[in-house]
Amino acid sequence: MAAQHINYLLHLADNALILGQRNAEWCGHGPILEEDLALGNMSLDLIGQARLLYQHVAALKNDGSTEDRLAYFRDVPDFRNYTLLELPHSTAMAPTAANDRDYAATIVRNFLYSALMVLQWEQLQSSKDEQLAAIAAKSLKEARYHLRHSRDWLVRLGDGTPESHQRMQQALAHFMPYVQEFWSASDMESAAAQAGVGVDMARLRQAFDTCLDDALAEATLQRPAAGGYISTGKLGLHSEHLGFVLAEMQSLSRAHPEGVW
Repeated sequence: MAAQHINYLLHLADNALILGQRNAEWCGHGPILEEDLALGNMSLDLIGQARLLYQHVAALKNDGSTEDRLAYFRDVPDFRNYTLLELPHSTAMAPTAANDRDYAATIVRNFLYSALMVLQWEQLQSSKDEQLAAIAAKSLKEARYHLRHSRDWLVRLGDGTPESHQRMQQALAHFMPYVQEFWSASDMESAAAQAGVGVDMARLRQAFDTCLDDALAEATLQRPAAGGYISTGKLGLHSEHLGFVLAEMQSLSRAHPEGVW
């Protein structure tokens, strides 16, 4: 159980870190100044959540691990984040410099993830892991803001111009298959739930679907049918994109492994 407990915490931490890194790619490129700042702040929220979780893991491992080593010196198979969170901000099959940053894709992904995490952090406030429960209480406040922000833009763009509607619908069709990973069972989640540390994800699905369907109805968007390949990022089997994210994120620390900041 100790190993599954740690893997569960790493799953939560890796989710926050990778999405925080992805959203930070908008820094200096936001569609308007206010959104540039908003995404930067949400990235800091997510990276802050990851830091707290990595610190907790390091304390449990008690083997000399640090938050920096857990973030910067693990490789692709060691990460437990959802595949959804590592994908580029694009619906193109082969993103290029001209199409690698679509705000519709960013909004849809942030909505799907924050809708899940509001529910999960709510439940984790009752975790038998008291440190995790405290992290959940702090993170819940941030996740609620992230959900409100992404939902507002989901509705604004979905029920906006023909082009914004089309791009939102395309982003939804592109990302929704990856949501199935939220509900696919894993040993670490099952063990954590049975021990009272984690959450039975299946119990969150109905509330998630209600949140999603209500938002899509207001945004005049159609929910794509479920189906297709179920991604396995939380099991350490990732898309080709995570390696590029880690290469950029980890390069400085790996170039100067003894650096002190």
